[in-house]
Parts: sequence; structure tokens; C-alpha cells
Amino acid sequence: MKKSDFNYLLPDALIAQKPLAERDASRLLCMNRDSGEKVDRLFTDFIGLIDKCDLLVFNDTKVIPARLFGKKQSGGKVEVLIERILDENHAIAHVKASKSPKPGSLIELERDFQCLVQGRADDLFQLEFMGANILWILEQIGHIPLPPYITRADDESDLTRYQTVFAREAGAVAAPTAGLHFDLAMMDKIRAKGVQTAFVTLHVGSGTFQPVRVEQLSEHIMHNEYFAVSSETAAAVSQARDRGGRVIAIGTTAVRALESASKNGNIEPGFGYTDLFITPGYQFRSVDAMMTNFHLPESTLLMLVSAFAGYEPIMNAYQHAIDQSYRFFSYGDAMFLSN
Repeated sequence: MKKSDFNYLLPDALIAQKPLAERDASRLLCMNRDSGEKVDRLFTDFIGLIDKCDLLVFNDTKVIPARLFGKKQSGGKVEVLIERILDENHAIAHVKASKSPKPGSLIELERDFQCLVQGRADDLFQLEFMGANILWILEQIGHIPLPPYITRADDESDLTRYQTVFAREAGAVAAPTAGLHFDLAMMDKIRAKGVQTAFVTLHVGSGTFQPVRVEQLSEHIMHNEYFAVSSETAAAVSQARDRGGRVIAIGTTAVRALESASKNGNIEPGFGYTDLFITPGYQFRSVDAMMTNFHLPESTLLMLVSAFAGYEPIMNAYQHAIDQSYRFFSYGDAMFLSN
């Protein structure tokens, strides 16, 4: 298939610019993977769609305040977006400036913090942060890195709302957005129903928003993201299968982590960097159902959900969502894809 096969026209008015007042107030488009049948529901209906034999797998990554503002020594304005933290003082990042900073130059950040440009690799820069731990610096002066299709500046509410209630492993520069719909009350309801939960970690990178630039999908170079699947989660997946339950991934990032740990057929604990690119024709090994938000045209995530639920059913579902004025993207509504 080609990139252009995954294009669709979305009115700007349907791109959610802010979260709803309550996390669980979103709509939920449910689609049967076998029949393609669609039902319009509310997210609060989700608890009635799962069974105690099922396993819900969440991504526990935590969004870091990865956007920084500063200036070059020449005075030119600079915007830094951390892509990946390498250790306490080093990171790779996107650097936006009228003229790219040279290796050896300093970037002066707010509150007198500094970072040194050590080198460059393609579109990314390697930076050394001076005088303190990177995560501590980000907590002091960093901004929540809202996606490019959210056209407003970040505000105080984004510190909590662009973060899941179960976030614990710092390292993402974008939220695992399907998880944003779950509040503590819903998590309590899931446990009260006896439904098992498990967690994976996949640190979502800014590459998740990068468009596919080549028409032939076989030529696309997928970005790397760190993932970890524990022995406890791997065992929980196997146990769910043994008892006849479904493994339900909450978000495409949970899908990528689970499938990256299942390359040999059965899921195994592991960690590392994954560049798994899931397109139609992919055989899923560990995921039976999925909750997901609506994704950008021609994006790798739209290709992933099309691989999971079928190209034509997904494109039809997206048109239905547009016709019914669903809210799209990070702060938007959700889909539940199941049998």
C-alpha cells in the first residue's frame, strides 16, 4: 500500500485543542473487527465492554516537560525539544533557530541554565546540560510539548491533563493518548470488576507526529522508541490467553511494546529500542483488542490501526467519525476495536 491510501480530509474544527472538563467525558466509537459494525457510545460504557477474563495493558510512560526556550550567544532565539534523554546530563534534541547552532556553542536557557551543543546527527543535536540533572532542569523551566496540531501555547492544565493518571516512568515527549481517558474512578471500576491490568513502558518520541515522507511504505524509515516489557506483564499476557481472555492494549504505544516483545511468536520480557513499523498484512501475536484515539492522515499510527482492524473498515470508521463530529487527535475521542 502507499502513503496516499491513508489520506483523509478532516475539518480543522474537529481537531481537539483542549481536553474536556472530565477525562471520561469523551465519546467512544466501537467497531467490530470481524463485521465492521460500528456503534456510537460514550467512554463510560467501556466498563461494560470488558470481561474479568480480559487483560488491559497500559503504557505507564510519563511525559516530561521537554520544550525549552533560550538564545544563542549571538542573541538569536532558540527552541529546544528534547527527543531522548541519554543520561543525567546528555540528551538528543530538535533545535529550532534561524541558523542552526554549531558544535561547541552554548545555548543560554531561562534562569541562567545552559547547554552545550556537542554535535549533530541528521536532524537532531546532541546536547550536554550544565550544572544539574536534565530532569531537574526540565522541571524548573520546561514546557509541556503539546503536539504541532494544537495551536495554542501550553498552560497550567496541560501539566496534569496531558499525562495519564498512571504515568510513572519519565521519558516521553508525547502522551500515550488513549490512556488520557482513564481517571482514577474508572481504574477503580476496572479492578472492582475483577479485570486484570498490566503495564508496559514505551517512551513516545516526537517522531510519532512526523509525516511519512515517501509514497512507498517499504521505503519509510521508522523512528526508534525505548520500550520495556516486564516478566510480570509477559506472564499476565500468557495467562490471559490460557484462560480464554482478550489482551486489550490501551493505545497504539502499548500495541507496539507488546508486539515488539513478541517477535519470536510468543511474548517475552525485554527492553530496548523498537522501530517496529506495523502496516496492513502484519500478523499480530499478542494483541486481541485495542483502544485508540483518532490519528493523523498518512501517519504510521493510522497504518497500524488499519493493519489491526482492516484498511477499508478503518477508513469507513474515520469518515463516520467525521460525519458525527467526533473530536480528533490527542485531546479527542476514542475508538474501541474488538471482536
